[in-house]
Amino acid sequence: MSGTSLDGLDIAFCEFIHEEGEWKFNILETTSITYPDDLKNVLQHAIQLQATDLLKLNNSYGTWVGEHCKLFIKEQQLEVDFITSHGHTIHHQPKKGFTYQIGSGQHLANAAGCKVICDFRTGDVALEGQGAPLVPIGDALLFNNYDFCLNLGGISNVSFEKQRERIAFDIGLANMPLNYIIQKIGKAYDEQGNMARGGKLLPLLYDLLNSLEYYKLPYPKSTGYEWFSEKVIPLIETTKATTKDLLHTFVQHNAHQIAKIINDEANGIASVLITGGGAKNSFFTETLQQQLNDEIKVVIPNEELIDFKEALVFGLMGVLRIRKEVNCLASVTGASRDSSSGVIFLPQ
Repeated sequence: MSGTSLDGLDIAFCEFIHEEGEWKFNILETTSITYPDDLKNVLQHAIQLQATDLLKLNNSYGTWVGEHCKLFIKEQQLEVDFITSHGHTIHHQPKKGFTYQIGSGQHLANAAGCKVICDFRTGDVALEGQGAPLVPIGDALLFNNYDFCLNLGGISNVSFEKQRERIAFDIGLANMPLNYIIQKIGKAYDEQGNMARGGKLLPLLYDLLNSLEYYKLPYPKSTGYEWFSEKVIPLIETTKATTKDLLHTFVQHNAHQIAKIINDEANGIASVLITGGGAKNSFFTETLQQQLNDEIKVVIPNEELIDFKEALVFGLMGVLRIRKEVNCLASVTGASRDSSSGVIFLPQ
């Protein structure tokens, strides 16, 4: 799993058990590979690449992922059924009918020497869906004891049951603007939100962010780096303020948009499971708890689940694909029907 926050490559060795109609899981081994500076820089600017250069990156990145998977399997002495790969999203424009995650499945399979299942989004987009978010199938099958599953990665997305259907969509921003801001002063991230905690609200920026058109769109909806680059970065760059105040304002804005959705959708007492890197930002989660209704409680799980929930769920999606069972929900993506998505590659 590689997300828009560009933290690195997450690898999880997972076991899935299906008993009496219920799915259970164990996360057995994990590792995270920090991107080398040169690769991180390439990925960060890959949206600007010409088609031929992007295709070359697709292949080389697939090989790079495969080599790290092979090393992980060897070091941990694992017996692996297959590798499920999300890839790294470069383009995501479902309204125009396309989405593109690099990490060639064939190159990955060849480098790792294992069967690979990848490219989970394009099938749903071909069915006129958003191709995102996809993790809600895991929320429905593995984490249905929580009322809401909230992921705070580069962007924020939420999943919940409504009228016996799983609903999910990208709310908006999470770590993407926070990392963008703090990297300007040479730090990778704002540890526990300590800098943001010491800042002050910038009312004009706060109001401009809350008035962004994306927040007014009905779900199903999804977004990505394109929206951040086009609509949010200009607001950051034209605001003359300290790093602390920018971070503080974005945390307040993020929490406001998330709380508004959950408060509107909750029916009395509710629990919110938070995973993704933002779950480690205590100022972010405290601010969110303050803005939620009193009956709604935030749940922060153990660090392993925070870090590897998405990798875990894509593993489950691979299992469902092998079993030819639904792993993309039309109620989530707005596609014309549910589907079993993912392309299977065998090593050559």
